[in-house]
Amino acid sequence: MGSVLVLNATYEPISVVSMRRAVILLLKEKAEIVEAAEAELRAANFTIRVPLVIRLVYYVRIPYKISLPVTRRTVLARDHYTCQYCGRQPARKDLTVDHVIPRSRGGHTCWENVVAACERCNGRKGNRTPEEAGMTLLSQPSRPRYIALALVEGSDARHVWDKYLR
Repeated sequence: MGSVLVLNATYEPISVVSMRRAVILLLKEKAEIVEAAEAELRAANFTIRVPLVIRLVYYVRIPYKISLPVTRRTVLARDHYTCQYCGRQPARKDLTVDHVIPRSRGGHTCWENVVAACERCNGRKGNRTPEEAGMTLLSQPSRPRYIALALVEGSDARHVWDKYLR
């Protein structure tokens, strides 16, 4: 079965759950369908469209102190598997994590200093800052807003989810 994106009552993404868990939340009337596929799930007494995105009926408070680790997987997912210098989307194995301010110059491995880069751009930039290399970033790196980012696999995620994850 597939995965379903769960939104808080305020339409903020908070989790990705299995289809089974999503259907249970719907049957208990703890959630409602926001986006659904054309296919249907059938039982003896009811029929329900296959959920892609559900929204909780009641607001769930999420603590602000949740810290998402800076890993290759999470950086690539935050940057939508796109090189932040040239905009290309090579295969995942051809993407690297680049330090905007190189570590040899005091740059740290933090959300505000790492970006996804293709091997070509990372090699071209080398041990320099983007300004020194004559390169510009497509977007300024920042800490992701939602913990759901850690659970979503970028290019494999449903396109329906994109508008809720940005």
